[in-house]
Amino acid sequence: MSRSVWKGPYVSNHIIRIISGLRVKENRRKVYKVWSRSSVILPSLVGVRFLVHNGIKFIPVNVTSSMVGHKFGEFSSTRKKVIHKVKS
Repeated sequence: MSRSVWKGPYVSNHIIRIISGLRVKENRRKVYKVWSRSSVILPSLVGVRFLVHNGIKFIPVNVTSSMVGHKFGEFSSTRKKVIHKVKS
């Protein structure tokens, strides 16, 4: 089920503080660390670079307009890809 409309999108307090500091042009060039994978990407975050935590390390994510409405966790995989050994 989707989130009810009257509640609005979930955005963590850490990301709200980042948005309020983005008015200064120099702050748009910074890279921000995000631990909240469940936060929704808002239109005001387009063009900002984030490091999204996947549980072990931070994955770099450049926010584009096509990402608006999605969650940060969708862009950093938490699973390790399996590499099978080849018989020789």
